[in-house]
Amino acid sequence: MSGPDDDRFDEFDWIEQDLKPLAEGAPEALGLVDDAAVIPARPGFDLVISKDAIVEGVHFLPDDPLDLVARKLLRVNLSDLAAKGAAPYGYFLAVAWPGDTTRADRRAFTEGLKADQAAFGLRLMGGDTVSTPGPFTASLTILGWIPTGALVRRDAARAGDVVLVSGTIGDGGLGLRAAQGTLPTLSDDEQLALADRYRLPRPRLGLGPALRVGAHASADVSDGLIADAGRIAAASGVRLTIDLDRTPLSASAKHWLDGQPDRLAGLIDLATAGDDYEIICTTPPDSVAPLRSAAALLGVELTEIGAVTDGVGVRAVYRGAETPITRAGYRHG
Repeated sequence: MSGPDDDRFDEFDWIEQDLKPLAEGAPEALGLVDDAAVIPARPGFDLVISKDAIVEGVHFLPDDPLDLVARKLLRVNLSDLAAKGAAPYGYFLAVAWPGDTTRADRRAFTEGLKADQAAFGLRLMGGDTVSTPGPFTASLTILGWIPTGALVRRDAARAGDVVLVSGTIGDGGLGLRAAQGTLPTLSDDEQLALADRYRLPRPRLGLGPALRVGAHASADVSDGLIADAGRIAAASGVRLTIDLDRTPLSASAKHWLDGQPDRLAGLIDLATAGDDYEIICTTPPDSVAPLRSAAALLGVELTEIGAVTDGVGVRAVYRGAETPITRAGYRHG
């Protein structure tokens, strides 16, 4: 945050000057002059609603640029829509600003929202803004549309399914360390790339149509691969076995792992760190190839990392042997 200056303005200035343009004249938003919005029905579709919040010092670093903070807030919510197979529609925003917030701070935050809502095709529908003694906190409620009955849930994994994950795992956790300056063994370029993955998640929205057709269950990897696999297992009443040897890693993560004295401990670290915002899904064996082909057309790799069986919980294996996991991922307070 910037320090106090004479350029501060109140919430109504911010709404009128900065936020109202983000509504883009959407009739649902009622010009942002009311305390509500009106969402019309869309025949043949269900409205999907999700909500995430971020807190300074917990979900982003105090010196992170506020435009990137705003973009991360949008993207972590978009990742929830991606895991359900939904397409973005709009969002509601709530921000608690510390007392030393300046006009420049608010403008930077707004510019981040503006950039990413244009990139992902959604508009601001309403919300609230308040003051706080700290820390800076922002919450976003996101709306998306999905064809009626097509939502990809967490509770539909079946014994016999294959477990797939998109992209690479561990970059978010390493990216936090890179942003904190605690990855001295990696090059400057590697650290910058990893920090960018932490600050700017890549929501896998393009996978939606393929997930709706081919996946039984799906979740985004926000708290860690093992933790979010466990949520699918618990919701579905099955066991997910995750093969740590198959964890897809970026070149930077591989370089980091090669420098670890205990490779298994390093793999567990990457699989439990969180902040990856990739998609973990389960699918019948005959849907694996079509799903992977659809993802490849989007430039996204889906990697087979395990299987679903009868039982409960998550079972992690390494080189064919079961390995205990003492901490599955990030735990919220």
